[in-house]
Amino acid sequence: MDHLFFKAKTSLSTWAALALLTLVSCGPVVEFTATPTTGRAPLEVVFDNHTRKADRIEWDFGDGHQSDLAEPAHRYRLSGTYTVELRAWKGKRLRTRRQTIEVHPPEQCLAEIETPYGSMLVELFDATPLHRDNFLLLAEQGFYDSLLFHRVIRGFVIQGGDPDSKGAPAGKPLGMGGPGYTLPAEFVDTLVHLRGALAAARLPDEVNPEKRSSGSQFYIVQGRPVTQEMLDRVEAMKGFRYPSALRKKYLEVGGTPQLDRDYTVFGRVVEGFEVLDRIASLPVDARHRPREDVWMVVHVIK
Repeated sequence: MDHLFFKAKTSLSTWAALALLTLVSCGPVVEFTATPTTGRAPLEVVFDNHTRKADRIEWDFGDGHQSDLAEPAHRYRLSGTYTVELRAWKGKRLRTRRQTIEVHPPEQCLAEIETPYGSMLVELFDATPLHRDNFLLLAEQGFYDSLLFHRVIRGFVIQGGDPDSKGAPAGKPLGMGGPGYTLPAEFVDTLVHLRGALAAARLPDEVNPEKRSSGSQFYIVQGRPVTQEMLDRVEAMKGFRYPSALRKKYLEVGGTPQLDRDYTVFGRVVEGFEVLDRIASLPVDARHRPREDVWMVVHVIK
């Protein structure tokens, strides 16, 4: 009798194991890798999906964003610990796999300017604290969201930050709006208008002899090649001399030295020069506004 009971129990256990194996084999097999899994913000993570037998998948990146792409890349702009979850379905059967991503704060003060042509990562200089903190404050308040690059001059600059540009119809004059205040100039001898410089727009000297900056409007220098003769002329006209290191840098990357000591430079592009060049090459109207709107969203990286 005991022998029969043992055989029945063994058969039941074997059946249960086979049934469980069948359930597992009928469901999806969820596997993925993330590269890298740690780094400083902004951190671009690429996900390689090795999932099998799935009808559909869904990614949750742990920061409020999702994707249904097979092998997405995701950019983490804020430091923190994130749990990525990949969910896969086969019919009604759901399987999940998780991976932790560690994002550390950046070493510099950074912001990202998102546009329809890609994003530009900019460093904000500690040497110009009033402009740095003002830009960060406006960005965190969402002030720049959906504003336009309303003035684009190839070989010179792209300019934006006018609150009147949000939803502005074609042909509307732009460039006079602001947050209701200006900032005192913060001229620093070593911060000049090299290619990629981030600087504050302002009203002209006739009505603004102190060269105070707009509270919100800024421009990014695309610039042109620079020669020794150009730098000599700027020095003679403005009464200062460039250090040899700055002369060398101007000759290497170009810029707009004619603006030096007249407009506050408070940052620089560190990634996304190709985005700057794409925007600078767009067709524009008689007021230098791009014929197709170029919106922006500014994200603080921290």
